[in-house]
Amino acid sequence: MTHFPFSAIVGQDDMKRAMILTAIDPKIGGVLVFGDRGTGKSTAVRALAGLLPPIQALRGCPVNAETPDDSPDWAGLSTFFTEIRPTPVIDLPLGATEDRVVGALDIEKALTKGEKAFEPGLLARANRGYLYIDEVNLLEDHIVDLLLDVAQSGENVVEREGLSIRHPARFVLVGSGNPEEGELRPQLLDRFGLSVEVRSPRDLAQRIEVIKRRDAFETDPAAFMDRFADAEKDMQSQIIKARNGLSRVSTPDEILEDCASLCLALGSDGLRGELTLIRAARALAAFEGKRKIRRDHLRSVSAIALSHRLRRDPLDEAGSSARVARTVESVLG
Repeated sequence: MTHFPFSAIVGQDDMKRAMILTAIDPKIGGVLVFGDRGTGKSTAVRALAGLLPPIQALRGCPVNAETPDDSPDWAGLSTFFTEIRPTPVIDLPLGATEDRVVGALDIEKALTKGEKAFEPGLLARANRGYLYIDEVNLLEDHIVDLLLDVAQSGENVVEREGLSIRHPARFVLVGSGNPEEGELRPQLLDRFGLSVEVRSPRDLAQRIEVIKRRDAFETDPAAFMDRFADAEKDMQSQIIKARNGLSRVSTPDEILEDCASLCLALGSDGLRGELTLIRAARALAAFEGKRKIRRDHLRSVSAIALSHRLRRDPLDEAGSSARVARTVESVLG
């Protein structure tokens, strides 16, 4: 299936930046995209798949393991040859059952033949890739609890009738939704490293360009993909280069002080805000080819890293992003 090119998306700079940063450093912790319908949320997530560098995995391994140590004993691998496969981007439908998400054990086969017969679920397929949930705020509570457990441990455990199967499940969680249809549980909200608010473009020229590009894509997808092929390759190369250079980006002490001062001024709970802010700023510096984090990088990522970590202020109608912007201006100048 052909997806709309990521580089062809008009506007929505914060959303695109957040997606790119998680592609550079998956440890940032995922992206939550909330906003109006028809603003390109799902399009951006699926377009990101075309930019992600391929991964090396054991041939036939259902969890995309790179080494035999990471491949569970039920994988059924007779050889340990590796293959190059696309980075997985897996959709988790709202109506998915627990067995479909975590996987299912064949109890009858286990009892009669003594084999651990396991059907991998969506979490297995998403390992080392992305798990995308559209309308994440409408997800059933018991599935949310499962995701929280796996996101915390990086491992999926399936237990049925005394049998236990476990496998690695490390993925970037991407969720999108419309705030008018319900809020997200605080426990799950905190698991997203970055949060972005998207709105319909107000600029006339930008809206026209969106319509033109979407119409051109639907009329002749192949020609449209060719038109943006070079831009897609360039962006993918930049992401790969940034990944390779990430560990060489230094974090000066004054930047650490700025991060702590920002989070203290905003009253964010815990230390996850500071850690995410540093990771996002470092990924942005690597993307720009810089060797150390600067204040400009903190300014660029502060809203998407911190706005969803603030306590609500019923007297402040400007919104959390505006509060972050005001605090950044006050603390960083």
